[in-house]
Amino acid sequence: MPVVVTCPDCDGMTFTLEPCRCTTYGDRFLADADVPEPRREAYRGCEQCGGAGSIAYPCYRCGRRGQRRAQLVVTVANLDTGAVASHLVVPGGLDPHRDPAGHWVVALDSRVRDLAASVGAVVTDVDGPSLWLSKQWRPDLPAAQRHELEAHAILRGDHAPWRLVPGRSAAAPAVDPATRLARLCATADLLLLDLVVEARRQGPRLGWAIRYEVPGSPVPAGPPGWHRDLPEVLTHTDVANALTGLAERGRAVPARLLRPDSPRPPVTPAVDVDQLERRVLADCVDPAGGDELPGAQALWRDGRWWHTTLRPGEPVEILAEQPTGQVVRRVQVPMSRGYQPPDPSWLGEPVDWRPCPDCQPGSRLRACDCRLGGRPADLDCPHCCGAGLRPSALHCFTCGDTHRLHRTVLVTLTDLRHRVVHLTWQTGTPEVTPLVATQPNGKPVVQLPDRYRLGSWAAVLGARPEDLADVDGGHEFGKDLRDGYVTLPWAGADPVGEYVRSAGRGTAAGRLLVVAAAPDAPPLPELLRLALGLDLALVVGVYDLRHNAGDPLLADGLRWSVEVKPRDAPVKPDDLPYRPSLAAALAWCAECLADAVAGAAPTEPTTPIPAPWSRPRDLVVDPEPDLLRLAARHAGQPVTVRFTRAGCAVHRHDDDGVRLLAEGPDLRDLRLT
Repeated sequence: MPVVVTCPDCDGMTFTLEPCRCTTYGDRFLADADVPEPRREAYRGCEQCGGAGSIAYPCYRCGRRGQRRAQLVVTVANLDTGAVASHLVVPGGLDPHRDPAGHWVVALDSRVRDLAASVGAVVTDVDGPSLWLSKQWRPDLPAAQRHELEAHAILRGDHAPWRLVPGRSAAAPAVDPATRLARLCATADLLLLDLVVEARRQGPRLGWAIRYEVPGSPVPAGPPGWHRDLPEVLTHTDVANALTGLAERGRAVPARLLRPDSPRPPVTPAVDVDQLERRVLADCVDPAGGDELPGAQALWRDGRWWHTTLRPGEPVEILAEQPTGQVVRRVQVPMSRGYQPPDPSWLGEPVDWRPCPDCQPGSRLRACDCRLGGRPADLDCPHCCGAGLRPSALHCFTCGDTHRLHRTVLVTLTDLRHRVVHLTWQTGTPEVTPLVATQPNGKPVVQLPDRYRLGSWAAVLGARPEDLADVDGGHEFGKDLRDGYVTLPWAGADPVGEYVRSAGRGTAAGRLLVVAAAPDAPPLPELLRLALGLDLALVVGVYDLRHNAGDPLLADGLRWSVEVKPRDAPVKPDDLPYRPSLAAALAWCAECLADAVAGAAPTEPTTPIPAPWSRPRDLVVDPEPDLLRLAARHAGQPVTVRFTRAGCAVHRHDDDGVRLLAEGPDLRDLRLT
């Protein structure tokens, strides 16, 4: 039985009494965010505490149980062999030592290294959790008192009670900063984007960041990067990381045509990382007076580096409404480039556009729900009172907060290596668009020719239609863009225009960037072997909708889900597959693996956390063919298979819930009814 103690955060009351958010700004309706000291006086008109100054919250540390388990488990797994080893952290077995400051600390990194050696794994994240004991702890204290203090030290680190450290039999090759930078530059030339290397001041030090931008993007107002130097940020930033947030950074940039055939350097030259870093650091100091500047940038554009300083602009006052009913005033100082490089040679003429009719720039006003479906504003609407606009924290559904409806969308499809296709879709282009369906509200659905179908271009780049994803975040595309379907607001409307408006919603400078490549994912047998080694369940769901391929109004294809769950976790009716391919489901499972294992720890304090051990084991036979046959046999109904050490169980999702079809030691030997 694990050591169970009273939760120190709520003293066993299952709830905590916390100061209300309104006490931060005092009894004021309009407050300044940058106050020297928080005002602890409550706001008398607070909409959350009613002026009391404090609010009772359920204690999230104990899950409203009043008790917590003083136990941690660190597990190291060799992904190449399936071997697993664990270390149990409990009071009485900590073996603390003094740090240079004289504090007693329990560093688990040495335990992680020992576990990795026992399973033959090389791990990159050897920094295990460190537990700091209170000042009252001494090795000569009575055992009961020492164990109580150690239990509270464990509780301070139990936000992730079960920690998985994956490793491989051989160390992954180290990232060469120069090679990584050359790769990033080559991808920028391939996609016709800017690569921005930025150093910005963050207190006494500089924070580094690398990202892609569309030309004309402003300097982001967010915090600077957290990396200490250029080699470090290059080690941690690949192409996918640099593309993340591209649409948000370029949302306000007007669209311009592309000239992909314009003369450009054929080969990216070698880049001296040290020289580039020195130049950026030098630009962080004003050469005139020697004053420190907020930062500097280097932009890769047109086959060369352009250098510029960052300078503060005019302060901008921002008012933000709080849940308490108060309004907080903040002053932000935007950054701007001291030098703006010339336009790249591949940038063409501006694209025509019209203002979005469903939102207002500089405000949170968005189209009201009473106008859905093209209806006129309702004069009796309780939200907008007939104005047709209402405040909303969501993006505008019509334009995605670009506040522009571009008449041209620029589509770039790439494998992110060496192949790329640039397309231009323009409103008003006459096309033959046959009627393929009618929506329930009577609106016609037509289909555009192959050149407008992203799925048709996937084969050109050697990919499958289900592998298409947005380069910014990896989100999949719907059936409309994949197969060229568009719903017309009325008969006779411009189909290409409606398609362009939908495809360009929320894009950076009217550019839709699509990656056509299967995601980098571990094979299913490898994840299955790992789940069995951890004594957990690998839950695989598959949904065969291929019979809907000819219906533009219904989802089609195969839908997948792969999750690691506790061994006895039930299959829920709403656990439905939604990933477009098995590779996408496996990639997402691998990305969330550490969180999934942490969430597999029992919630009941009296139940111990499992500490699995497993010897190396062979890979199981790939169950994908059997899963495909199972899904085809139950086409139109989701099927979920739970794999555990005891065997597997097949469930089918019906209208009445989840039905167990069969269970046994092997999926291939099951007799399904």
